[in-house]
Amino acid sequence: MSFALFSILVLVSRTSNSFLVPFLAKRVETNLADPDVSGLLMDFRWLLISASIATIVGAVLIPTFQRIFCRAVFHFHAHRSIPKLILHGFFKGGISYIKVAASIPQAANLPQLHKGSGVSVRITLLNVGATALWTVGVFASLYAGVLDPSVRVTSSTLSSILNGGATIMMALFIYPHMSAMTDDVYEDKVTDTQFRRAIVWLVGSRLAGTLLAKALLLPSALLVVYVAHAV
Repeated sequence: MSFALFSILVLVSRTSNSFLVPFLAKRVETNLADPDVSGLLMDFRWLLISASIATIVGAVLIPTFQRIFCRAVFHFHAHRSIPKLILHGFFKGGISYIKVAASIPQAANLPQLHKGSGVSVRITLLNVGATALWTVGVFASLYAGVLDPSVRVTSSTLSSILNGGATIMMALFIYPHMSAMTDDVYEDKVTDTQFRRAIVWLVGSRLAGTLLAKALLLPSALLVVYVAHAV
């Protein structure tokens, strides 16, 4: 049930992206005639920095959303209706419950981080790489059209090269690992403290991935240009 509700948030996130990409594409189109594209590159880098800021905000909101998700799961289990759950969340007791559920990460958890991440170095690095590719994918494909306008249409369709690689990495390595760890917590093989520590490390690696995406913007755009000429 929790995964089904999570899918709704993913749908909202991807819908927002569908609005963002046309605005970015329009920005590229209006700057193609300008020989100085440094301003556009800086705009994209600022947008990537905003992704890092959003990751920090999301990390702070994890305890609050954990409580809200638990309440939503119980409500859905009782009524078996997503529309009723949405109405309850926005028009009935949902808004008032947010005030009750609001919480920030406890500073007491930070000293526990030196005891280990709870996840392997390989998974942590894969999460950094997958997040970086997923974050930079659309930006790189659009900026590739600026570097070589002759293949800008082809380049705009090649974000799937980067995003697809990120999706494969997450589906093959990261999501199964965290799912197995969740089962281990349920079976008392892993403590709640260890699991929370793993979540903190993964969120930290996600933040590192968004920062890495900023450095990968130009190399990724050059890669897209190369592939656009090769296809």
